[in-house]
Amino acid sequence: KISYDEAAISALFVTLCLEAYHERPKRMIIDLDATHDPIHGEQEGRHFHGYYDCYCYLPLYIFTGRHLLAAKLRTSDKDAADGAKEEIARIVAQIRSRWPEMEIILRADSGFARDDLMAWCEENGVDYIFGLAKNERLVKAIRRDLAYARRTSRRTKQAARRFKILEDWETLESWSRPRRVIAKAEWTQGDANPRFLVTSLNWIDDARYLYEDLYCARGDMENRIKECQTDMFAGRTSAATMRANQLRLWFAAFAYVLLCALRRIGLTGTAMATATCGTIRLKLLKIGALVVTSVRRVKIAMASSCPYQDIFAHAHERLIAAAR
Repeated sequence: KISYDEAAISALFVTLCLEAYHERPKRMIIDLDATHDPIHGEQEGRHFHGYYDCYCYLPLYIFTGRHLLAAKLRTSDKDAADGAKEEIARIVAQIRSRWPEMEIILRADSGFARDDLMAWCEENGVDYIFGLAKNERLVKAIRRDLAYARRTSRRTKQAARRFKILEDWETLESWSRPRRVIAKAEWTQGDANPRFLVTSLNWIDDARYLYEDLYCARGDMENRIKECQTDMFAGRTSAATMRANQLRLWFAAFAYVLLCALRRIGLTGTAMATATCGTIRLKLLKIGALVVTSVRRVKIAMASSCPYQDIFAHAHERLIAAAR
């Protein structure tokens, strides 16, 4: 039986992220997302999820760039944002204990546009930009922009879009205060495709930048989740209890952190500098070699035909230099 300190493990992810920076960044953009982890037995916490059409867990991932800040296992009967406020509060407190004036922006899809999370951000000096589910009132507010986009699209035979800022937007019941909404009025493939964001960012009035450059960049987080779930086998949560499966998720998460460190420190300047964790694992680590152990050293003899031996040696040298 393995015992563990959940608080210490959770804090270690943030500590390793902060130590990876040589100097204080101008700002940190923190991405949140939920994904499904199919289960195929009678594990604790087994629930059917209608959207994913399977029995699964619903782990919460939090990243900043390539750095993993949290991997929390949850049952799939929860809301996508369940527990996000508590995780963010913990992470932000740890970041600001080192950099008190750090500008932090949260970024996530509409599943996280919850009043309690946004209210916490507003009370604690954290900005956010979240997707916002469309409704009739929002679509009606940009009907003229949609009409203009439709005429433009029919004239040019291409997709057309316009952007608009809806200041002090209020919901009928769900929000505790008015908020800023960014609207995209798009006409594509002969049909309307309106999209919306809610944000606390007020230092720029360029709605196109906020949507296309800032918000849409969150799509890269899908690649990070894929590296964890697929390349590092985070989906192997087949133990009987939630506690054991959370530990399995952390093992996979730490494997991801280690390979990210290898990529960042050891593979700079090589053909694998931007490779995925799966590529690094298969091409650089999952290879045949003869290992000879003596009293003073461990000798690894690789085949002379190994195509990546130069990269392996380069990474080895850089890792040794970084440890000095």
